[in-house]
Amino acid sequence: MKNTKRKKTIILPILIIFMIINLPSRTCSVSVVQFIFGDSLSDVGNNNYLTRSLARASLPWYGIDFGNGMPNGRFTNGRTIADIVGDYMGLPRPPAFLDPSLNDDMILENGVNYASGGGGILNETSSLFIQRFSLSKQIELFQGTQEMIRMKIGPESADKFFSQARYVVCMGSNDYINNYLLPVYADSWTYTGDSFTNYVISSLDSQLRLLYALGARKVAFFGLGPMGCIPLQRLMTSDGNCRESTNKLSKGFNKAALQLLNNLTNILPNSSFVFGDAYDYFQDIIDQPEKHGFSNSDSPCCTIGKIRPTLTCTPLSTLCKDRSKYVFWDEYHPTDKANELMAHEIIRKLGYKPINGTTN
Repeated sequence: MKNTKRKKTIILPILIIFMIINLPSRTCSVSVVQFIFGDSLSDVGNNNYLTRSLARASLPWYGIDFGNGMPNGRFTNGRTIADIVGDYMGLPRPPAFLDPSLNDDMILENGVNYASGGGGILNETSSLFIQRFSLSKQIELFQGTQEMIRMKIGPESADKFFSQARYVVCMGSNDYINNYLLPVYADSWTYTGDSFTNYVISSLDSQLRLLYALGARKVAFFGLGPMGCIPLQRLMTSDGNCRESTNKLSKGFNKAALQLLNNLTNILPNSSFVFGDAYDYFQDIIDQPEKHGFSNSDSPCCTIGKIRPTLTCTPLSTLCKDRSKYVFWDEYHPTDKANELMAHEIIRKLGYKPINGTTN
């Protein structure tokens, strides 16, 4: 009997070890996600949760060509440029940071969009809108997201997750349209055009370096379009043409931003800061709309009769007969069709390829 007991006590541990070794291997598949920082050109609903904000896309007819056709926080009739670029790359669309349903599992699967209508590189930009997230605030919110994910999956896995993610920054237009070009802001009479651009770029430099310090390694910055050609700026000219002084500011900013991104890539190890430029292409769309399938490139699709400017689209507004034929949706923002063309131009220039995800 003693020998029998001894054999059982020896055999049992061996069986347990054998079973553990032969268990099916399990891998945790983690998709590459994106984190988006921006203004109304990328906002997917954050400002709709800022109840005191004067920059909200919460009324019809915003979103009419997206999903169920109801307002979703996007400042256009359909998709944003970031939506379209991400879709092409096979990246999930990140939900708005202020979406009440957002949790750590959703972040791991989809990333987060911090973009806020009216947001600027400078904290003082768009203060007249009362509530909005500046780029600095958005990065601060991203830091909070990181803490949440580290608690969820541990520091090492979190570091890998954030280093593999893609980052999009689409900002700068409000710093001019809703700051420098409005005399109610001190910056408009404190700086010249060039010195203001230097001020904005210096701030952007610090913010992108902070993103890098937080683990961002693949960052795409979408440059400015011809701001002087948006319908609102055209109204400020005597002949209704593009406001060239404003376009000059866009070009100066884009040139400085490209230099900044190249410099950061060169000095920050294992980093890739790329510049998504569609300025010339968008200018060609505006100058030759018929060539690109449009019939109108100087006025918004969504208006209240002949009243101009109407600033935002409202339930009282009337829509153009064919939204795919208009370059601009409202006084500020392009239509879904225009965003699609610009997104594919950025994809072409950056040589983007679809991403299928990674195994962690």
